[in-house]
Amino acid sequence: MTAEVLIEKKKLAKPPLTIHRLGDRVLRQPAKRIAKVDAEIKQLIREMLQTMYSADGIGLAAPQAAVNKQLIVIDCEPDNAATPPLILINPTVKQVGRDLSVTQEGCLSIPGVYIDVKRPAAIEVAYKDEQGRPQKLSATGLLACCIQHEIDHLNGILFVDRVENSLLLNEELAKHGFSTQAVKSLVN
Repeated sequence: MTAEVLIEKKKLAKPPLTIHRLGDRVLRQPAKRIAKVDAEIKQLIREMLQTMYSADGIGLAAPQAAVNKQLIVIDCEPDNAATPPLILINPTVKQVGRDLSVTQEGCLSIPGVYIDVKRPAAIEVAYKDEQGRPQKLSATGLLACCIQHEIDHLNGILFVDRVENSLLLNEELAKHGFSTQAVKSLVN
C-alpha cells in the first residue's frame, strides 16, 4: 500500500460517502471498468476506506456509495493497523475452487441482516492495484468470501440474492425493515 492512499483506520463522525441501502436502484446497476488510475480514483479509494471503517465494515464496493465504477476496498483486519487494506480495481475471478464453504454474511447496504451464503472456498482473482499495476491473488476463507461478495456488488448482485433459506431471509429482512421485493433470488 502506498502513502498516497494510506489512511488511518478510524471511525469518522461524518464519513465522506453515503452507503446506499437494499431497495436503492444504484445497487442493481453493473459497474463500469476504470480506464486509468488517476488522482480522482485515489481520492475515491481514500473516501471509500474512510466510509468503510466508519461503518465497521470489512469491504465496500463503489456502487454501494452510488459510484458506478469497478472498485472494491477490503480489510479483513480493520483493528490491526499494521495490515494494509486490499484495493481491487476492475477485479475478475479467474478461477474458483471445487469446494464450497458456507459463511455467515452481512452487508453495509443491509445493516443488521446476517445469513449463511454458500460460495467457492478458494478463488483466484486478477485486478489492478491502487497504482494501476496488474495483480493476481489467490484467496481462501474470509478473504475469498469477501472478494466474491464485493465483486457481486459490481455486477448488481447482493448477498441476499444468494441466500437459500428464503423463510429465514424473509424473516430477517422484515425484522430490519427491508422489503423482500428488493431481493432478486439467484437460488433455484
